[in-house]
Amino acid sequence: MQAGAERLRIQAASDADAARPGPLAGIVVADLSRLIAGPYCTMLLGDMGATVIKIEGPDGDDARNFAPPYRDGEATFFLSVNRNKRSIALDFSKAGDLELAHAIIRRSDVVVENFRIGSLERFGLDYDSISAECPDVIYASITGFGSKEGADLPGYDILVQAASGLMDLTGSPAGGPFRAGFSTFDVVTGMHTCMGILAALHHRSRTGEGQLVEVNLLSSALSGLVNQSAAYVTGDVVPKRAGNEHPSLFPYGPVRTADGELVIAVGNDTQFARLCEVLELPSLAADPRFATTSNRNVNRVVLGELLRASLVRRTSAEWFELLSRRHVPCAPIQTVKDGVELAERLGLVPTVWSGEPPRSIPTVRHPADFSRTPVDYPLPPPLLNGDEAFIRQWLGVLGD
Repeated sequence: MQAGAERLRIQAASDADAARPGPLAGIVVADLSRLIAGPYCTMLLGDMGATVIKIEGPDGDDARNFAPPYRDGEATFFLSVNRNKRSIALDFSKAGDLELAHAIIRRSDVVVENFRIGSLERFGLDYDSISAECPDVIYASITGFGSKEGADLPGYDILVQAASGLMDLTGSPAGGPFRAGFSTFDVVTGMHTCMGILAALHHRSRTGEGQLVEVNLLSSALSGLVNQSAAYVTGDVVPKRAGNEHPSLFPYGPVRTADGELVIAVGNDTQFARLCEVLELPSLAADPRFATTSNRNVNRVVLGELLRASLVRRTSAEWFELLSRRHVPCAPIQTVKDGVELAERLGLVPTVWSGEPPRSIPTVRHPADFSRTPVDYPLPPPLLNGDEAFIRQWLGVLGD
């Protein structure tokens, strides 16, 4: 009776997977990735309806141990990038486990991995081996510094923040470099990988051809640095650390108020004129020293003094209300808690519950909305090997 009930439960779960509403429903992803970049990519795919099978080693994804903080004994680091997946733990050095990994991949449309280059070849899990058997597979490989001369370099986010120039650009001009407050380039690389997979799936839908999608953290970093990397590549200028100052816009950053700081982001002359009206300094908008973006940059020291003399008359909250009413871009400097609560007040629904009781976990919602094929969150981040029975039945492979 118990085995029969388990089979019915697994069949119901399989039927639920097939009926998911997202735009990628029916796509199967074999996720061999660990830490952030790959798992973030595959979570986005899973949110959009793909069936994601997370293949972990016997000890699990290292991110399971990146803690504190915890939720009910599980690392929130891992929980942040692994919902909408099913986990199976396999030891590739064991023939049965390796065959099971190959069976999963044969059922998959997409493979995502971020192993050290060359380490999957001996198991026949590299692109050349897999594509020979499955020529229509989309195989996404994530590295730190590419597959050529940088193949042996370890790919941790902080190393790429250092090597790309981001840390040199972050912090006070009078102080030392700083890392960003989160794994910036892991996330950017995860998004680039997701974008590459979607493009490859579109190409396959027209031609039937699979392909290799290679993404690395350093290239993603240089792309993500946009105007700063372009300053050098296009303008032959090496950008310097400027704290919270913007190299091309002013005012564009924190300003002192009566009780703290408020960020003001003036992007054009019309916004500057509105700012001057609210501050009761209309003459500044007509002053040739400040009337254009380029002139405000040249004369930012003088302009800053004039603006600060007015801004200290009110609190940050008062200015936020007054400036927002006149459509002058501004925002309070808040904690992450404040940011989530602001999103709630704005109706953005930042928190979604993944899974059903007794194991339902609050997570941050998927960033895109689809009018016809909405994302959903049926699966909480998986327990290690928590879905072996489901996956074996899905494959038609009996357990021991």
